Amino acid sequence: MSSPFPGMDPYLEGHLFPDDQNSLAYLIKVQLVQRLSGHYIVHLNNYTVEDTAFEDVGIMYPDVEIFQKVDLLMEPAAATYHLPVLTPETAILPDIKPVEVRIPVVEIRDRKHNKLITAIEILSTVNKRNPGLQPYREKRLRVHYGGVHLIEVDLLRRGERPLAHPYIPKCHYLVTLIRAGIGRTHFWAMSVKDPLPVIPVPLRQPDEDTVLDLGQAMKDLYEQGAFNKSINYAEIPPPPTFTPEEIEWMKTLGCMTQ
Repeated sequence: MSSPFPGMDPYLEGHLFPDDQNSLAYLIKVQLVQRLSGHYIVHLNNYTVEDTAFEDVGIMYPDVEIFQKVDLLMEPAAATYHLPVLTPETAILPDIKPVEVRIPVVEIRDRKHNKLITAIEILSTVNKRNPGLQPYREKRLRVHYGGVHLIEVDLLRRGERPLAHPYIPKCHYLVTLIRAGIGRTHFWAMSVKDPLPVIPVPLRQPDEDTVLDLGQAMKDLYEQGAFNKSINYAEIPPPPTFTPEEIEWMKTLGCMTQ
């Protein structure tokens, strides 16, 4: 069964996103392996970031305990009658323990020298807000000045995008391409109503670009992962909220109809 959405399915932006993110990276690798010549190899790597901001608790981290409310009826009375009765706490906060987030990166490398040519990052919310936003921005600069082409696939509406530019239109999803050695960024901006793009993937000079069909990768991901069994389209999508006009459009797709 296919997703009712023409591009990114916003219902995948919640607790399903880590599975979506890793599966999409694998399917991107599969596409590229089929299209690249024997001069290149494609690796799927991961790096781990510790997330200490808990804005995504209940959205992407549903099992993380943040606090425990105190049941006033269960609080014991003071042990000695002549001592003042203790005022119950409002809540009990556990120690803040970082959540380890694994972020996939698809790497195209030169077979002969194992040199990194192109990196494809599928962003997580940890890349899009503090404390992880600034280190990620520094990393993307190192990649660029290291002579590596960088593609960023941002399929999350939450957070601040690493690329800050006044001419980027307001959009739900964004794909960017920064070619090594060129001071320009190509981008594809999409709303929830738009299909995902087919984009160029630059290689080592003088080889011509190959292509990546993100829409096909997302279609394969949804169908192979049987995400229709995990999503209740009668519920509202994960935050942030959509506009009333966008919600009415989603209802024409069969969402939020109950």
